Amino acid sequence: MSSIKQLAGGGMRQYSMVIALVVLILFFQWQTGGNVLTPTNAQNVIIGNSYILVLAIGMVLVIIAGHIDLSVGSVAAVTGIIVAIAMRDWGIPWWVGVLLGLAVGAVIGAWQGFWVAYVGIPGFITTLAGMMLFRGLNQYIGESETVPVPKQFQEMGAGYLPEWGPNTGLNNWTLLLGILAFATVVWSEYRRRASATRLGMDVPPVGVTVARVVIAGVVIGYLTYLFGSGRYGTSFPIPGVILAVLVIIYHFVASRTITGRHVYAVGGNRAAAALSGVNIKHTNFFVMMNMSILAALAGMIFVGRATASGPFDGTGWELDAIAAVFIGGAAVSGGVGTVLGSVIGGLVMAVLNNGLQLMGVGSDMTQVIKGLVLLLAVAFDVFNKVGGRPSIIGLIFPSRRDKGTGAVTGADDPQPTVPAVNASPQG
Repeated sequence: MSSIKQLAGGGMRQYSMVIALVVLILFFQWQTGGNVLTPTNAQNVIIGNSYILVLAIGMVLVIIAGHIDLSVGSVAAVTGIIVAIAMRDWGIPWWVGVLLGLAVGAVIGAWQGFWVAYVGIPGFITTLAGMMLFRGLNQYIGESETVPVPKQFQEMGAGYLPEWGPNTGLNNWTLLLGILAFATVVWSEYRRRASATRLGMDVPPVGVTVARVVIAGVVIGYLTYLFGSGRYGTSFPIPGVILAVLVIIYHFVASRTITGRHVYAVGGNRAAAALSGVNIKHTNFFVMMNMSILAALAGMIFVGRATASGPFDGTGWELDAIAAVFIGGAAVSGGVGTVLGSVIGGLVMAVLNNGLQLMGVGSDMTQVIKGLVLLLAVAFDVFNKVGGRPSIIGLIFPSRRDKGTGAVTGADDPQPTVPAVNASPQG
């Protein structure tokens, strides 16, 4: 058992949703006669759900900080219509349109962040008002009409990495991404062992490290083949590249920066965070503004995929994003959650949607099943935290100090700690 824990990096709970995702994929692969793990379907899953996964990245920080944002769908919609009209009527290039959209998201985020952080209105109420306000603006500005966008802008939401170089049997850009991903895994394992050695910590056996690298290499190799071996002109989707870059950036921000630690601190214990010198107002302003910027980006990705902006864009997106975050392991009370977990939670919902559609299940039962999955995921999290009850993973892999005490601490995801700061409380 200890070898398995070392293989998983010592934190088994964070892999529970990965296991659930793999089980779902294999189940639907069996039930659909092999139609899930095909290049075309895998590409469609990424293209069709990338905007929700982008929203989940921003939403997890909002929820960790103890808030909720109900306006993300409306923010995405109003951004999409503004950018579409600007490109149509002003003739601006597509890349200027993208910058304009991000600026619109920043302005909206500053507006909502001001009410939450500096006026003190709860995020739920602020963003509920924003949901109605920006939905109305979307329909007013666009006059409830559909506005098409240029082909170059469409690539942002439905394009693929281009073909280049010699014929390798795969798309060479996708192949290069796979090689870079594997090299990153090898470098990370090397850095992990070097850091553990330097700090005098326990270093896992070489065999465990090699096994981790081999497993990661097999997974990366298979995904590279899956996305790169489709019909000519298709490869890893461009919205997938955007999503991957955002995951890397925000995982680093959440786990390795002072800003990320402050977000966890505010959501975990607001009073203690203030006493430690965390600027509560600045942190709340940041998470709300960041959410609106990512909502604007998600809106532009969707408009690119749909080839036009319409009056009903963004409807219900906030519910999908919130569901992805909670299924990914975030706590309802705040202070707990990860970017990677939220993306995996979003992929679980995406695979669930896709698999049920391939099986011919109607949209009515699909919604019923998704609702039950969300309810059970949150109920399981709440149940396990009452009285220190262990999770299933914790029961299987109890930590050494838990033996004889009944408490399971080793099963939980480690969250970033907040160092005490000698500063006066703010916010």
